[in-house]
Amino acid sequence: MSRCPKTAGWIPALRIACRVGALLSVLVTLVPGLGAQQHVSRERPEPQAHSQAGPQGDSQAETKPTPPPPEEVLSVTEHAVEIDGVRVPYRTTAGNLLLKEEDGTPRASLFFVAYERLPGPSGEEWDPAQRPVTFAFNGGPGSSSVWLHLGLLGPRRVDMGSEGFSPPSPYRLVDNAHSLLDRTDLVFIDPVTTGFSRAVPGQDDKDYHGLREDIESVGELIRLWTTRFERWASPKLLAGESYGTTRAAGLAHYLQQRHGMYLEGLILVSSILDFQTARFDVGNDLPYVLFLPTYAATAHFHGRLSPELQSRPLRDFLDEVETFARGDYAAGLMQGNGLPAAERDRLAARLATYTGLSEEFLRNVHLRPQIFRFVKELRRDEGKTVGRLDSRFTGVDRDRAGESFEYDPSYAAIQGPYTALLNDYLRRELRYESDLPYEILTGRVRPWSYGEFENRYVNVAEDLRQAMARNPRLRVFVANGYYDLATPYFATEHTFDHLSHEPGFAERVAMGYYEAGHMMYIREASLAKLKRDLVSFLAGSSEGSAEPQR
Repeated sequence: MSRCPKTAGWIPALRIACRVGALLSVLVTLVPGLGAQQHVSRERPEPQAHSQAGPQGDSQAETKPTPPPPEEVLSVTEHAVEIDGVRVPYRTTAGNLLLKEEDGTPRASLFFVAYERLPGPSGEEWDPAQRPVTFAFNGGPGSSSVWLHLGLLGPRRVDMGSEGFSPPSPYRLVDNAHSLLDRTDLVFIDPVTTGFSRAVPGQDDKDYHGLREDIESVGELIRLWTTRFERWASPKLLAGESYGTTRAAGLAHYLQQRHGMYLEGLILVSSILDFQTARFDVGNDLPYVLFLPTYAATAHFHGRLSPELQSRPLRDFLDEVETFARGDYAAGLMQGNGLPAAERDRLAARLATYTGLSEEFLRNVHLRPQIFRFVKELRRDEGKTVGRLDSRFTGVDRDRAGESFEYDPSYAAIQGPYTALLNDYLRRELRYESDLPYEILTGRVRPWSYGEFENRYVNVAEDLRQAMARNPRLRVFVANGYYDLATPYFATEHTFDHLSHEPGFAERVAMGYYEAGHMMYIREASLAKLKRDLVSFLAGSSEGSAEPQR
């Protein structure tokens, strides 16, 4: 047995502890296996996968302690950009805010990047009641805000060339002369599991992967940012793209009802509010009618039509296609098997004229070409596919067979540049550090819960209608790409044509149209036009009107 010191100054309690420890060491020596078991547990733990307990398993296994929640870290930098010939100084704040229960329990850490315009050379102070702030996000579900951030609204953007086709590396981040920062401050939000946003340790990301759960968490971030940065008096707008428009419509209603936060406007880029317009399910003929004009625009772009149709301006050509779609074509589909053979053949010939697909193919699919068949079929004879997000793009699959393309060439073209430049920009220019992977567009949010819409089509247009009914100042701008096969413009028109039958609602919705796709702003001419349309919309919102921009 080891001896304890007998120094006169030694504290009696420590001497007792020492003797107890010595006694335990003797027990370890006398009890077979006790010392070895302790050694294994401390120095060489068994892997968790190999430590399986039975039905009445060992409850003595060590539990890994829950790490503390992340701290709120903000990186603040100052910059300047020239927008429409005017120098605009601004402050950038990149960081995270913790969403908490009212008792202070952390739930999630949401990442954001905020841009606030600074006073000019004259040193004038901004009045928060006059300076708008726009909260922006993309969709997915599972997308970060990178696309609106570095493509359309922010002061820096990815240089994709004049048409938006994939540039060679090294990719370039350039000043955005068409940023909306000259008109409104901007806050880009990454929902949970996108960007750097995560549930805190001990909480589950899946608790935020649902229509209403997502709206509530993003709404809480908006409330918290507005409070912390003292912007409750500011006019507020939401900007969403794709599924982000679904979120924006739900948020407009939620923010009013939960926090009494009334918005000035919604900016919806490539909108989808009623999912029935885009789901090619058996028995749902609506998407075939609503996708047809975009099929026709795509065929027109790729030169798959007759010389007479190819020579016509796109908008003039689409007027004719829309008339056919909502008239003869819709009526024919409604007849189902009752459609006479002669009428079926006539419609097949007309569809072939407008889509560039063969009459035989169209008869074989019973006049119903769904999107993934279309993107594979249009240029199958050349071994090429066309894009879904932007049907101007083409790709090449392993072979010419199959029902669908292997990948979306329009997403493949933008994924690399946006990912590389976002990660570089956050660290090098905005001085924000994190070892987490920045989730650009992730599948980690699946399955996504639609709550009250289970077993029926999601439709948040009613949320928007209710928000507009309660807030007469709320106005909407919708940006549409003619070559967008993810959220076709004709489907968006259908949704807003059915938003409300009461007078006054239609006048509060403005539409813009662009000869590009889902991210129409990757094409420089469309980006410039979209900025002009947004400036007009913001001015109209403040004056009480929103003018259509077709």
